[in-house]
Amino acid sequence: MRTANRTDLASEPSEHQSLLDRQRALEIELLQARQSHRGLKRKHAAAAAASPPPADDSGGEAWMMTYLDMMTLLLVVTMAMLALAGKNHEHARKVEQATHPLPDAQQLTRVAPPGSLLLVPQVNTPLPAEPAPEEVTPVEVATVPTPPPAAEPEVIAEPKPSVDELLNELPLDQLGDDIEVVSNESSVSFRINSEILFPSGQTDLNLGGLKVLQHLVPVLESVPHKIIVAGHTDDQDIRSSRFPSNWELSGARAGSVVRYLQSNGINRDRLAAVGYADTRPLADNDTAQGRAKNRRVELILER
Repeated sequence: MRTANRTDLASEPSEHQSLLDRQRALEIELLQARQSHRGLKRKHAAAAAASPPPADDSGGEAWMMTYLDMMTLLLVVTMAMLALAGKNHEHARKVEQATHPLPDAQQLTRVAPPGSLLLVPQVNTPLPAEPAPEEVTPVEVATVPTPPPAAEPEVIAEPKPSVDELLNELPLDQLGDDIEVVSNESSVSFRINSEILFPSGQTDLNLGGLKVLQHLVPVLESVPHKIIVAGHTDDQDIRSSRFPSNWELSGARAGSVVRYLQSNGINRDRLAAVGYADTRPLADNDTAQGRAKNRRVELILER
């Protein structure tokens, strides 16, 4: 295969040379045709000057123009073939160098060590497979019963103090006569009339209300229970620009009491304010005494 490739490469220069010879011959023939054409044109010009103008004979020189065009076309085709032949020759040379690189001087001058030709190449033979280990029959082992998991200790919630115990913890003797203590099964309430705490239709604490709440603060600080401040009104509509209904009035009065308690050391996390308006009356709203009793603020101490 290598010898055939070299023969093809050797034949390519001869083909290239033949194309060059053909191109030169075409150029010479084309030059001769142009010179002949010029000579004919001179003769016709001289004859035309000496004699009267002959009849129109435009077809006389048409063959010469066709011949020149054909010769020019053949010359162009030959030059194109010559360029393609040069590219093919360069491509074949690169392929030959890539497939069969020439040996360098180091490879030609390298000498094998003595006795290397007598060495027998070693063949890697696979090792025999190791026998599989014999299966060991399991020996029955006496199982020891595991003790049951220890039961988690029950968390016993501390019982809440009863209402009587809560009352015993409170220093109720410091409250005075303006605070009514009301107890039930789940809570203890401190009831204060709104007329003592606020002016009529207002939510700002007056001096009398501040003095009453001052007596109540130490009592509330003595226990850690939650405190709910609830505002109540009668059923008479207030209808003012500041308080459109009794809902806003009762909630604002409860908020004023909560703000006072917080500013005097009661933790804000224990406090809550709510307004009930006239939904939880204590007496009949048909009488003035009943309406006065219903207007109140209650501080509910939850167990």
